[in-house]
Amino acid sequence: MLADSDTRWKWGALTAHRLAPDAARLDGYLLRGRATPTVRQLAEVGVRADALREVTGTEFVKTIDRARYDVTVLACVGGAVQAMLHGLARAWDGAPTRPVVTTGYVGVVYEKLADGLLLRHGADVVLANSRHDADRFREVYAGVGASGESVTECALPFLGGERYVPTSEGPQGTGRRYTVVFAAQPSVPDNRADRTYLLRRAARHARRHPDREVIIKLRSKPGEHTTHIEELPYQKLAAKLPGGLPPNCRLVYGHMGEVLDRTDLLVTVSSTAALESLHRGIPTAVLTDLGIREPLGNHHFLGSGCLASWDQLDAGHLPVADPAWTARQGVAADGSYDTAFDAARRRVTDLVAADTLPPLAPYYTTETAPHYLPAILARHGLDPQGRPLPGAAREPGEPSAVRRAVREAARGAYRHGVQRVAPAIRRLGEL
Repeated sequence: MLADSDTRWKWGALTAHRLAPDAARLDGYLLRGRATPTVRQLAEVGVRADALREVTGTEFVKTIDRARYDVTVLACVGGAVQAMLHGLARAWDGAPTRPVVTTGYVGVVYEKLADGLLLRHGADVVLANSRHDADRFREVYAGVGASGESVTECALPFLGGERYVPTSEGPQGTGRRYTVVFAAQPSVPDNRADRTYLLRRAARHARRHPDREVIIKLRSKPGEHTTHIEELPYQKLAAKLPGGLPPNCRLVYGHMGEVLDRTDLLVTVSSTAALESLHRGIPTAVLTDLGIREPLGNHHFLGSGCLASWDQLDAGHLPVADPAWTARQGVAADGSYDTAFDAARRRVTDLVAADTLPPLAPYYTTETAPHYLPAILARHGLDPQGRPLPGAAREPGEPSAVRRAVREAARGAYRHGVQRVAPAIRRLGEL
């Protein structure tokens, strides 16, 4: 499995586990780049692999073959997926057998639908996280005359957790207060005024409801990178907030599933956490304070019954999700989620068992996209035919040997336990 960020690692690793037999080995590869996750981020995701290695795109292409792997999951941004498809197609040219290639999206698909889908075309399996997405994916492929056979409906692999029990109905004596969680996003909204506004409103909600705990769930610590660039971290904005945060309002990190275990109301602009929350039956509010706009992604929740403003939440409103909408979005707390991956598992199993597979054939070629494709491939060290470019063994921005050693030690920390190798990491960091 190849991933290029923390959230895509989470999606890719969990998807691999869903598709493969229980005893299958999972080797993880991290695509070296801006968003390569840290050890802390990987640990927070809570999904481990049998082996973990950081690679460039050309190194990955040279490593993957049927002698090692039956299935390859590409959990990357669309351009990286397209580059790997072309690179693997060239590397496997003439091979009698090859791994089955699977890809998809890590969450809500609300922007760059056509662009992202066409960059993923050519994989044997393109996973759609809901019936809604599967229908849209097939329409896009049909619209350009490309085969939609690869599109396979499943669900987000990280949905789960215990069904929500209201605090007032839970076990007595737990001492847990009613908890409101604001799920922050790295780049939505993308400006200081809007992000400060949302922070102020969370703090105001805490002041108006001193009996409640208000948690601002953050994705990363300053200096860490995620799938999307966070140029205005809430940590820094909170430090400058007049009056600071009230005692019952705090910033937290951690696994989203564990945070949801103690959540009574989830508030967000458009985070995928909303789907995790809805899956558990937790009241979920998708904010309208900044408008319902495509760049925010909250337009995806039209018809959900979840749209609400901070004013409404301050006044005690609890959104009630529309069950028909949630079912179409692959959110199935009624138990049907247990079978959501059956079709994808059957398709992958059948492809693995096939005597031969056709060559990978992405829609984008030097004929269909002669100006667009070469630049995408070059960013990952490949020429327009998918061959490694001269000098691509060390891609632009690749760390020095010492930095690579530090990172490899960090990956070892992830595999074997941070405490066991932390001293080695510190020593390497001093080189």
